[in-house]
Amino acid sequence: MDRFETLTAFVTVADRRGFAAAARALGVSPPVVTRAVAALERHLGVTLFHRSTRAVSLTDEGAAFLDRARRILADLREAEQVAMGGRSAPRGQLYITAPVMFGRMHVMPVVGALLAQHDGLTARMMLLDRNVRIIEEGIDVAVRIGALVDSALRVVAIGSVQQTIVASPAYLADRGIPLSPGDLKGHNCIVGSGVRVGSVWPFGGKGDAGVEVVPRLTVNTVDAAIEAAEGGLGLANVLSYQSAEAIAAGRLVRVLADHAPPPMPVNLLYDAGRAAMPSVRAFIDAMRERARQKAWN
Repeated sequence: MDRFETLTAFVTVADRRGFAAAARALGVSPPVVTRAVAALERHLGVTLFHRSTRAVSLTDEGAAFLDRARRILADLREAEQVAMGGRSAPRGQLYITAPVMFGRMHVMPVVGALLAQHDGLTARMMLLDRNVRIIEEGIDVAVRIGALVDSALRVVAIGSVQQTIVASPAYLADRGIPLSPGDLKGHNCIVGSGVRVGSVWPFGGKGDAGVEVVPRLTVNTVDAAIEAAEGGLGLANVLSYQSAEAIAAGRLVRVLADHAPPPMPVNLLYDAGRAAMPSVRAFIDAMRERARQKAWN
């Protein structure tokens, strides 16, 4: 079996956490995937997966090999796209990561339009509210909100978003409008567990004037925080693109805007080696155009 096919099978089993699930994703039968991984294990002389009737998990050797396998497949995909013609039409797979809500609201429409325009293009999206390793995961472009630490990667700035403290009109009518960050101590606050901010909310010109709030409700998604705020349960700290629709509809009201910290940048990050890929260029151009339309600014 082709070496790259065996690597693809291995990575897909690791991602899907099962041979049957990997087979469905690849459009082949489970025995084909099983034979591919077994052939790779024989070639390497190691066991890559712990197998049981209930679960499949990586061995230490498998976990160590996974990053390298992703990198090899990503390099091959990149080489294929470059060889298929410099500035030719986008084709092959485009792998993108973005924050969950931003990805759903602003990346998915761009990807959908690209797929409609280019029959030879496929896309894979990893929507997570945490940063992932771009090069090691074989990601083509990452959408990042906030300060950057990936200095070795190319960066394209596409705008900014702002912190918004929001509550429902009914809640503010009942509990009053906070006029300074210190007033938050007398309010019900909805905080995030595993999302952008926890119980310390930043304010001030440099964002270094943090106010610790007492959670009345803790949730682990932005959607839940916004829904709870709309339901009158308290004040939520979310980003401008997350609250824009509810504010425009009158379901939420922004408070403490004069005390907000500086806007947070929205950037596209990618490895320099991806710059020649037509799919990457097309995605970056499309995201720039959406930014020019002030979709989230």
